[in-house]
Amino acid sequence: MLGFLSPPAHQEQIASKEVDETYKKLRTQVLLGVIVGYAAYYLIRKNFSLAMPNLIEQGFTKSELGLALSAVSFAYGFSKFLMGNLSDRSDARKFMSIGLILSALTMIFMGIAPFATASVTSMFALLFLNGWFQGMGYPAGSRVMTHWFSVRERGVKWAYWNTSHNLGAGLVGPMAIFAVYLFGDWQSQLWFHGVVALVLAGITWTLLRDTPQSCGLPSIEAWSGDKLKSYDEHHHEQEMSARDIFFKYVFNNKLLWYLSLANVFVYLVRYGVLDWAPTYLKEVKGFSMAQSGWAYFLYEFAGIPGILLCGWASDRYFKGCRAPVSMWMMAFVCVAIIIYWQNPAGYPMIDNLCLIFVGFLIYGPVVLVGLQAADSAPKKATGTATGLTGLFGYLGGALFANLAMGVIVDSMGWSGGFMLILAACFMAILFLAMTLKQEKEDKAELFNQYK
Repeated sequence: MLGFLSPPAHQEQIASKEVDETYKKLRTQVLLGVIVGYAAYYLIRKNFSLAMPNLIEQGFTKSELGLALSAVSFAYGFSKFLMGNLSDRSDARKFMSIGLILSALTMIFMGIAPFATASVTSMFALLFLNGWFQGMGYPAGSRVMTHWFSVRERGVKWAYWNTSHNLGAGLVGPMAIFAVYLFGDWQSQLWFHGVVALVLAGITWTLLRDTPQSCGLPSIEAWSGDKLKSYDEHHHEQEMSARDIFFKYVFNNKLLWYLSLANVFVYLVRYGVLDWAPTYLKEVKGFSMAQSGWAYFLYEFAGIPGILLCGWASDRYFKGCRAPVSMWMMAFVCVAIIIYWQNPAGYPMIDNLCLIFVGFLIYGPVVLVGLQAADSAPKKATGTATGLTGLFGYLGGALFANLAMGVIVDSMGWSGGFMLILAACFMAILFLAMTLKQEKEDKAELFNQYK
């Protein structure tokens, strides 16, 4: 299998006069490819939630469906790390496209096979498979981004790519409404998204390329002249073994461990607010289901300008250092959460504005932690490095947000839940602060030459 997935060989370099034009064309093409591809992954990661009300009508309890849904995060967290290592040694074009196809086929099967949604066991198994295949998307995208875009510009380009989170998640609901309108059954909310994802997988395959060298181009460092202090062409342009990636560049990288711990708390805030917003707004603020739905929508789409702003700011004003921007955004998240918590019922506009600000701010650290992890490892270890932070984010943060918030709110009320979220903000800032010195030292030499 690895033989089929192996990266394409470096090609003889094309004529010098054609390099600039070809580079610019292919960079635009691969950026569009990773945006389309990763948005498609989100279409089939989130659509099961929309089928849950219908499954409750079939007799399943919320606890049973919650257990089934947890399979996605559980499998995705491990897969993002383990498949991330495989992606570091694979052709990103094949890896991202095949993962999307397998994930889409899983959801299509779930929607058309009668027994697939007949028991919690079958749903858990299929959602676990889907989560595992989902883990093939982000690492492959990271490999593409680090090979085609230099460190000095990567904040902006990485931000463009990561808007695909919100684009894909935001389209899940309208597509589900459209599917039910066309086909008249709730199962179409599962398989229709999968069919669309298959089409988008074909587009992703058409647009993506693995590395510049596989297209007869020089490395991004050679073309742009941008090199980190730690860059070494011999080590950073040659494919590595799994052992070298794990033990030489990832497990021994102290900065990656700080980032992984920070990501636990960033994800706890992200999902602690997002997943519990409908329940909190209904129980405490008196929101209707429609009002809660729009609040959820605003939270997600507010993240798009926030992602773009944080990427641009980290390149333009912080010389490629990502941690300071993440720390500032987490500090402002604290302010918005306190207002959201303390705002009395009867002022829905303030609640909506607070959720908009939280959504606008929280996705910055979500994106920048992954980018900082990619910056701190060789290009050939990017998938494993970002996979490690993802493993901690999903298993330590996302799952804990669902489990701990429920327990704490039941025992201490919503005040206890908000105190947990605020404590997570503080801990995220603390661990991000521990990366400042090393990140600044590694990037100072590169950015000083552009003064």
